[in-house]
Formats: sequence, C-alpha cells, structure tokens
Amino acid sequence: MREADNIREVERLGFDLMGLIFWPQSSRYVSEKPDYLPMHCQRVGVFVDEDIERVNSIADEYALDYIQLHGHESSEYCAQLQGLHLIKAISVSGRDDIATYKQYEGLVDYFLFDTKCPSVGGSGQQFDWTVLSAYDGNTPFLLSGGIGPDDAERVKAFRHEKCIGIDLNSRFETAPGLKDIDSLRRFLTHLSHSSHQTH
Repeated sequence: MREADNIREVERLGFDLMGLIFWPQSSRYVSEKPDYLPMHCQRVGVFVDEDIERVNSIADEYALDYIQLHGHESSEYCAQLQGLHLIKAISVSGRDDIATYKQYEGLVDYFLFDTKCPSVGGSGQQFDWTVLSAYDGNTPFLLSGGIGPDDAERVKAFRHEKCIGIDLNSRFETAPGLKDIDSLRRFLTHLSHSSHQTH
C-alpha cells in the first residue's frame, strides 16, 4: 500500500495488518512517505536482504509494528533485529521447502509461507497448500501465495492449527500497490459467511 486514499479505504474494511514495501526493485515500492499511514491496523514493512541500519531507520520513521523479511536473510540477521517484531517469508514449491523454517524458530513472531518464484513475491502464483501438513513448528504462520477473489472456499477449507491468517496482495490489485476495494469487500463477506467456526 502507498496511496493515502486507498490506504484509508482498505483500513476501513477491518484488516489487521497492512504492508508497505521498501524493496526498491518492487513495482509496489514506497518511494516517498504517503500522506496517510494506517492508524487502525498494524503496519508491516517488507524488506529484501536490506542493510540492517536502513531497516531500523525506516522502522522508526514509519512507526512499523512488524518487519517482514522476504529475502535470503539468515538467522544471524534476524537475531540482530531483536526488539522488532519479525515475519519471515519462506518460499515454497514443495514439501521439502517447509523445513527451512527450522533455522528461524524462536527468532521471529510469524512465518509467511509464499510461492517460490523467480521474482520476490507478488507473482499471483499459488503453491499446493497440502504440503503445509509438513509444518510442525511452534511459530504461527500466515498463508500467502496468489490468493485471489475466487479462493474464499479454498481458504475456508484450509486447516492447520498454526495458521492465523492470510495474505492478500497482487490478485486484489487494479495496479501495483492499488487495491480493488469492491473485490476485497466481496471476498471478506464470503469468508465471514464461513461455517468453519464450528470446528
């Protein structure tokens, strides 16, 4: 997110977290501070193999609640950011990729399982969520990877005791960094009519 009016509209839908991408090569890069930043949902700064000093500086400037690390950051790198709430993205193409999480266990607040692709996130591509049955860690995670407007039933059917939320990005955009409010609202409405509260 980077457009003030769009940030306000999305925030009104009741999301818990909102991402701001600080990777210069992204088409969603926040190159200048928006006139409005979310006040009613938590701010997540997304970084890719960034210099730690720059991460800390932006975290202060934007009053970030979470730092999402979407590159090849090491466990040592994460340890240097202690004091900040961390989300570590794990790229997944198959079951064997899940075990990557083990080096970060205890160092981050959440994992985000995303589709492995040549680019860094935002590909709109999905992976086979059934491979997440291999995840046996203690850290809660977010489900990501090309979740789109037609996936409400798939999301409702997905079960894992450590899954605490989903990530919605490129397939809800009208342009990079600009969300389709009507599409998001319809998706959330569909989710809220779920019967999975019974389990």
